[in-house]
Amino acid sequence: MIIDVNTFLGHHPFRRLDGGSPAAIVAGLERVGIDQAWISNLAAVFWRDPTEGNRIVYQAATHHVCLRPVPAVHPGLPGWIEVLEEAVDRESPCVRVDPISYGIAPSGSEMLALVRAAAERNLPLQLAVRLEDSRQRHPNDLTGELPAWAVRALIRSHPEARLIVTHADRDLIEQVHFGSTPDEASRILWDICWLWGPPEDQLQLLVTTIGAGRFCFGTGMPLRIPESSIAKLELTELTPTERRAIESSNARLFARS
Repeated sequence: MIIDVNTFLGHHPFRRLDGGSPAAIVAGLERVGIDQAWISNLAAVFWRDPTEGNRIVYQAATHHVCLRPVPAVHPGLPGWIEVLEEAVDRESPCVRVDPISYGIAPSGSEMLALVRAAAERNLPLQLAVRLEDSRQRHPNDLTGELPAWAVRALIRSHPEARLIVTHADRDLIEQVHFGSTPDEASRILWDICWLWGPPEDQLQLLVTTIGAGRFCFGTGMPLRIPESSIAKLELTELTPTERRAIESSNARLFARS
């Protein structure tokens, strides 16, 4: 089984995308043999209130058994506790928050309150380091990137906090992992969509130095093609146990079940 923890519905404000509809996402999963995708609303990341996009995510998951909803939560807006409660009621595997895009401090009081409330409800938080490579962004896309120090601050802020960090490169992963205690590091999962395969072999190196238990499968569809993440697994020397861990076991054990 393969679980894609990092998939988006909807449109991107800075370039045309194909494949953002639920039907197109499902077709993409079937094309490469992915069994399940955790879906967020891409367009809503850039809205003043990103939670207004959650209804679309829940509707898509209702109509497609292979999709699981990842609703957005904004701790700087009223009613964010209710968003967490709804996520629990609807059995979401996690909730997403994009503090840089929302214009709030990535480890400020609002985020720390969210980490605490999510941990109390056994909900992991999903955060993206970036969505686009800075070299291909539209000139008006001035969104910053989630820094390593903020990830460390969030995971240290509560002993039960769990983070799923997507779109992270090797440098940031190493900064956070080797700058954290073993307990803190064990409560972070990194998706593989931004890691290079051969010839750099970043995924191979990180599995060797950090361990397969810290990684999960993610594609970033439709911003990125799913074949890229599939190819990384094919070209990395993994034991059957390591591959199963990255493909699905880590996400299933880590997420709210």
